[in-house]
Amino acid sequence: MAKKRSLFARWWFWLLVVVAALLAAGWVAYGEDMRRTSEAGTAYAARVACSCRYVAGRSLDDCGKDKLAGMELVMLSENTTNRSVTASIPFVASDTASYREGYGCVLQQWDR
Repeated sequence: MAKKRSLFARWWFWLLVVVAALLAAGWVAYGEDMRRTSEAGTAYAARVACSCRYVAGRSLDDCGKDKLAGMELVMLSENTTNRSVTASIPFVASDTASYREGYGCVLQQWDR
């Protein structure tokens, strides 16, 4: 009985090692592209949602309906004091657009 438990424990260990190695390889291969695509998506979503909210005067919930297909992970939040909208993909990217009189909604400067 002890041998079966030992073999079972080793099997799970090696399975976890293989899964971790595959995840690491995937991040090395596609991580940078995913981050850049996410930054572009959050910048676009923040700018469009800010214009929808503060130029068109719609609610933020209604503006969320304007997101393109594939942008389901993008979350929108607003700061009514600063008249800004932040679009984010948790742990990956986040961008904020603020309403400026005479200019409309503009993205905050990137520090990248």
